Amino acid sequence: MNLLILGDIMGASGRKVLTDKLPDLIKIYNIDFVIVNGENAADDGKGITQEITEEFFKIGVDVITSGNHIWDKKETIDLIEKENRLLRPANLVNGSPGRGYKIYFSKDKRFKVGVINLMGNVFMRKTDDVFKTAKEISNKMKLTKDVDFLVVDFHGEITSEKMAAGHFFDGRATCVIGTHTHVPTADTRILEGGTAYQTDIGMCGDYNSVIGMNKENSIKRFLKEKDAVSHYPAEGEGTLSGVIVETNSENGLAKKITRLIYGGSLAN
Repeated sequence: MNLLILGDIMGASGRKVLTDKLPDLIKIYNIDFVIVNGENAADDGKGITQEITEEFFKIGVDVITSGNHIWDKKETIDLIEKENRLLRPANLVNGSPGRGYKIYFSKDKRFKVGVINLMGNVFMRKTDDVFKTAKEISNKMKLTKDVDFLVVDFHGEITSEKMAAGHFFDGRATCVIGTHTHVPTADTRILEGGTAYQTDIGMCGDYNSVIGMNKENSIKRFLKEKDAVSHYPAEGEGTLSGVIVETNSENGLAKKITRLIYGGSLAN
């Protein structure tokens, strides 16, 4: 089975490259399950709407994960209660709407795929202890017992926290993928216990930018110039950034992980 996991979809540029390229990528790489992080998919790069969510599912996305921007659009609070394919971080404060993990089926209905969405504690919005939450969920979703494959999206700011999560889940999950920083790291590998890992898989959007935001305005903000305005997304050609994970159906672990950087300025 082949998993395709794509980083934060950033604004209109990210949505366009996803819409244009995803259906073909599913065919080319024989993808059985698609996960994207959608928390930056709205036009302003903040949050996600019902219309965008439905668009993603129509083109082949199976699950949408998220992070600290999940509540930036008020409509998401109601949407996430009725749409179980849209996840929020599992360690958000107790009583938050929606769910942070769930079991789904592959496109051909042959396999159970567990997806866990977590958010780091360091330099992020207030959340419950992420490692305590990870331990609790991992006891409920065991490979070969409860699920055939298990994917963890760890949405976090610092590399050490993500790496610790990777090693915690090593042998317990098919893959642990970092999101949030919008820059792909070069540590794509399979850990000792058989879990595929990358500290951050980057974003899907215009890389001729500052993490997806207009570069000229971002520089003005750093320089504290008076004509700087609120951040807004760059609108050039987008790049798809993520990974393809080839799985072992016998033990649910990874056989191979391949970095995918497709189209746009980053790929060039």
